[in-house]
Amino acid sequence: MDINDILDKLSLPRDFTRRGFLKAASAAAAVALMADAKAKTGERPYVILETAQGLIIADPNLCVACHRCELACTEFNEGKADPRLTRIRMTRNTMFGPNGINRMPPAYGAWGNGLVVQDTCRQCPHPVPCANACPQGAIQVDEETGARVVVKERCIGCHLCEKACPWDMMTFDVEENKASKCFLCHGDPKCVKACPAAAIRYVPWFDRSKEEDRRAPHGYLPNENAAQCSICHR
Repeated sequence: MDINDILDKLSLPRDFTRRGFLKAASAAAAVALMADAKAKTGERPYVILETAQGLIIADPNLCVACHRCELACTEFNEGKADPRLTRIRMTRNTMFGPNGINRMPPAYGAWGNGLVVQDTCRQCPHPVPCANACPQGAIQVDEETGARVVVKERCIGCHLCEKACPWDMMTFDVEENKASKCFLCHGDPKCVKACPAAAIRYVPWFDRSKEEDRRAPHGYLPNENAAQCSICHR
């Protein structure tokens, strides 16, 4: 593994200093040693989530508000049509837009300028807010796509991942008492296929995590995550 491979895995710029590289490499080695130690003792290792291969983006200028993307999502994943569980969110923006009824301008949606904004998961780079907030390590990386996915066997229904997402993109099934999120349908997103207006696309990953928050997330981190994150994030 050469230096560029290491930089890619750590999501670091390629033009930083030798001192910066040594510091980052030391931090990565420390995390790896702790993970190995935890594995030997049976504890859950802390994992730095690698960048996803792709993500879903949407063009509100093309959206016709037919809701087929939401139906395709829940029918594929849950076997039922339930907008509450959809991993692409446009129903909540149909009338008043992403800023809600009381925030003007802009007046998006059917009662504004007609523009419907489709919210999609950013597949955040490390540190991933929802994954860091989970006390059970239930949000992990899909081996095929690198997407962040909820391992339902580990989920305890605590809702902390929901509160941690700045864009409110987690979903929760009250019948199962389990959280869920977009995992890109294993690299073949059904919402993209279902859209009759080509308003949704599956593209190579780029960083959308700097976009404006939908709401202020909570700052909770499990104790072990907080201790280990402090190696790189002070």
